[in-house]
Order: sequence, then C-alpha cells, then structure tokens
Amino acid sequence: MNQLAFSFTAERPLRVLIACECSGVVRRAFDALGHDVWSVDKKPAEDRSNRHITGDVRDYLNDGWDLMAVMHPPCTRLCNSGVRWLDRPPKNPPADCTDEEAAIWPHLSEKEQLEMIWQHLRAGADLFSDCWNAPIERIAVENPVMHRHAKALIRNFEPQAQSVQPWHFGTDEDGPDNERKRTCLWLKGLPQLQRTGTLDGTTARSSVHHASPGENRATERSRFFPGMAAAMAAQWGGYALDQSQLAA
Repeated sequence: MNQLAFSFTAERPLRVLIACECSGVVRRAFDALGHDVWSVDKKPAEDRSNRHITGDVRDYLNDGWDLMAVMHPPCTRLCNSGVRWLDRPPKNPPADCTDEEAAIWPHLSEKEQLEMIWQHLRAGADLFSDCWNAPIERIAVENPVMHRHAKALIRNFEPQAQSVQPWHFGTDEDGPDNERKRTCLWLKGLPQLQRTGTLDGTTARSSVHHASPGENRATERSRFFPGMAAAMAAQWGGYALDQSQLAA
C-alpha cells in the first residue's frame, strides 16, 4: 500500500475516492453522509479542504478504497465533439495544450500538430483505462460520448451504463441543477442513478454550452452539479455500504 500523507478514519463507514475533481462538489456530498472521502486532482482544492490531495490519482488507486468516482477526467480528445481534429488540426492551439505546446504550435507542421493531438488522445485514454481497471470493486467514471478511436484505446472498454441530465436531480427552476448537459456514466459494481428531482426539463438552461471563452472556460464547463452529487452519495454510497455489510 502506498504511504499516504493521511490515514483513514475507522469511524467512517466507507473509504471513497473522488478522482479528477478540484471543486469539492462530489467530495462534500459524500462527506455530508459521514464517509471517509478524499479527492485527488492535479489542481489544488478550490475550497482548501484538508481532504484533498494535489497529485496524480493513479498514485493512489491501490490504497484500499470501497468506491471510486472519477468525475472530470481529461476528455477533450476522447469525446465526439473533438473527433474532427484527429484528421485535420485546428488553426489555433487546442485548449488542452500546455503553455509550452501552445507556444510552438504555430511553428509545427500539420503532421507534427496531428501527432501532438494524438499524443493527447492516448494520454486521455490511458488515464481512463487506469481508472476503469483499478483494483476497486465499485467504480463510476463520468465522460462525454466517445468517438471510436478513444474506445479502441481504452482497455476493457464497455459501453456507458447510463446517460443523465443535471435537471433530473433538481427541484428548483432557478437552482444550479436546472441545466441541460448530457452526462455519461460508466459504472462497474454500482447501480444506475435514479432521478431525485421534480423538474421536467422544459425550463432547463444550457449555461455550460454557452460559457464565455477564456482560460477558465474548461473548468466552468466541467463543474459538477450539487443535486446529482447528492444523489451519487446517497445512492452509490448506500449501495456500497449495504454490500460491504453483507460481505462482512
């Protein structure tokens, strides 16, 4: 077991890992139900929580978790909306380029630009694969609909188990959950989420798709929704707890 900079709390019922999230939305939902939950992301926690680890989640996959939810793995190269750039690179540097890559982008040949994009694709597929095949009994991975190249690169890939909308879990038309953003969930050892909201989708906003351009656009577009997070904590956490007690 990796020597972590923290120890699990015996009084808390489940050990839960929230991967690829720095906002703390899903982590706080599980924490509110008393679970021993930790988030890991390459960015520091926005809420400055002491239950967040800044680092690569793959360094912590073998540390005895009961449940892992991977909320925002890098998906720009994996999703259908970006497949067109795999054959012909965009004029401007892609949003997932590092500062160094963006600086050299205009000076690269088209072949070199395509190779950089495919490197990003392989890196995204590797992260998804490592999380999906982690030695954890119950896993949920959130991602948009994928193109065929991504599916071919992911080890033991399976079609997503479920597609949900934030408004499925909202009760207030003016609340943060009344949004239209298709969310695909790959589930292993977990049941599909059941709707908990009262909204019908007719008044749902599309704020995520109309987010203003800027350096924070990707972060704002990937931010999770509290109603859905609460449903995950209650339903998946409750199911995992029941299964753990039955196995005891």
